[in-house]
Amino acid sequence: MERGKLITLEGVEGCGKSTQMKLLRAALEAEGKKVLTTAEPGGSLLGKELRRILKDSAGTKISPKAELYLFLADRAQHVEEVIRPALEKGLVVICDRFTDSTLAYQGYGRKLDLDLLKKLNKLATSGIEPDLTIVLDCEPGLGFERHRKKDDGSESCRFHQESLEFHDRIREGYKDLAAQEPERLSLIDASGNMEEVHESVRRACKEAGI
Repeated sequence: MERGKLITLEGVEGCGKSTQMKLLRAALEAEGKKVLTTAEPGGSLLGKELRRILKDSAGTKISPKAELYLFLADRAQHVEEVIRPALEKGLVVICDRFTDSTLAYQGYGRKLDLDLLKKLNKLATSGIEPDLTIVLDCEPGLGFERHRKKDDGSESCRFHQESLEFHDRIREGYKDLAAQEPERLSLIDASGNMEEVHESVRRACKEAGI
């Protein structure tokens, strides 16, 4: 059986990943593709417990390195329990956040060593890489405003407590990553309405042969 495809969605807080994931899944399923949607942290049974810790904005303070290892543990279990089996069955897997989030948030945001993070990502994923990464780009301030206006029970997290400067570094990090790997990362303007953004996402998928 032909291996499935892994699409990952990335971006700053409130960039619209959840909405675009739903629209993309519907579009791909309409074309007859079998699709699995998942997310990090929390895509596995163990990950749900780790997500509770990582998303707790009022809980115990976590050091940058401890935060990193929790995300990597979540990813390692996620790959083995969910992503790899789905790819082996030929499914298109759409994942809300993956390895590039670690580089953007813990690397550019927390200022941890990027080369080390890349090595740790490979260890956690056993070498599995996205076939396409869509980076939804918008001003962090716009993202926070969108999140504030949402009335769908969306949870807040410790990253919402960080400074705007921190989120600006993350946005610039994503831009740097997209410039370094333009064949894999598609940088899409997410400031428009959801239909316009969806059209750009579909175009990126078609260009990637998905």
